[in-house]
Amino acid sequence: MKRRERRSTEVFSMSFLDVISCGFGAIILLLVLNEVGEPLQLEQSQEDLDAQVRAMQEELYEIRGTSDVLERELRARVEQLSEEKTRVARLRGDLSEVEGEYAATRAEGETLETLQGTLSSARQSLTDEMKRLLGSDFRRSVDQPIGGIPVDSEYVIFIVDTSGSMQTFSWQRAQQKMREVLEIYPKVKGIQVMDDEGGYMFSEYRGKWIPDSPARRKAILDVFRRWQSFSNSSPVEGIVAAIRTFYSPENRISIYVFGDEFTGPSIQDVVDTVERINRKDRSGQPRVRIHAIGFPLGPNVPQYTSVRFATLMRILCARNGGTFVGLTDDSFGGGRRG
Repeated sequence: MKRRERRSTEVFSMSFLDVISCGFGAIILLLVLNEVGEPLQLEQSQEDLDAQVRAMQEELYEIRGTSDVLERELRARVEQLSEEKTRVARLRGDLSEVEGEYAATRAEGETLETLQGTLSSARQSLTDEMKRLLGSDFRRSVDQPIGGIPVDSEYVIFIVDTSGSMQTFSWQRAQQKMREVLEIYPKVKGIQVMDDEGGYMFSEYRGKWIPDSPARRKAILDVFRRWQSFSNSSPVEGIVAAIRTFYSPENRISIYVFGDEFTGPSIQDVVDTVERINRKDRSGQPRVRIHAIGFPLGPNVPQYTSVRFATLMRILCARNGGTFVGLTDDSFGGGRRG
């Protein structure tokens, strides 16, 4: 009995081992077959991926190049648009300014005779000191105008445009008009001569009055003949500097503006500024009277800035107790003479 049991056990063990061996053999065969095909597939896949990467990189470079070109074009268009907007804004400003000047011209469109009549009715009252300075025939002196401008002040300030156009076309006439203004004042308490930037002809009298005397008047005319100073072709800075420096409630002051152009940005701003700093006395009259003589720019020269000067000064003179006189081309007398 024992021998039979041992034989059965050995037969079963051999069969089991055979089955297991066959199974392992099949698995090994499958693994061998799979490893043979896989490297080829991996290599092909790697080549396909490399080709796709190269294609995508080339496409990316092309897109970046196109993007750079488009970005440059966009910047150029934006800059062009900004310039056009600035130009449009400037043109609109010019249009608005011209419209304002036109409206102001119509509002202030009095003839020279009307302005002189208004000026006569608004003339400053003469003080005893002014009567003494002007002498016994002061009434005749007051009624005697220089180019239609009345004379009735104790202090006189000249604001002169020293630009190239004035030097070229009107310097001799400006010197003549200054001499005429000085001649109709027998005696004043003080004189001052400034350029349109607010600079002084005589630096030693900066911020002070030049004492009046025949010798001083001669010196002023002599220096004026050869006077040269920087100018931006706008009298505004000179007018404002003169009023702020020399304004006094006790003094009667007249400013004489000689010029041919106004190149500033806004007429209304100038009018408002002068009205704010040139305070009125108890009778409602401005302490500083503003007169102006306008000189033409010369033949074959655009007159736009000259018209703006005339518009500005006519308004300033009318609002500050003075008058504006514009000289014509017919009165050309030459430019600078040595």
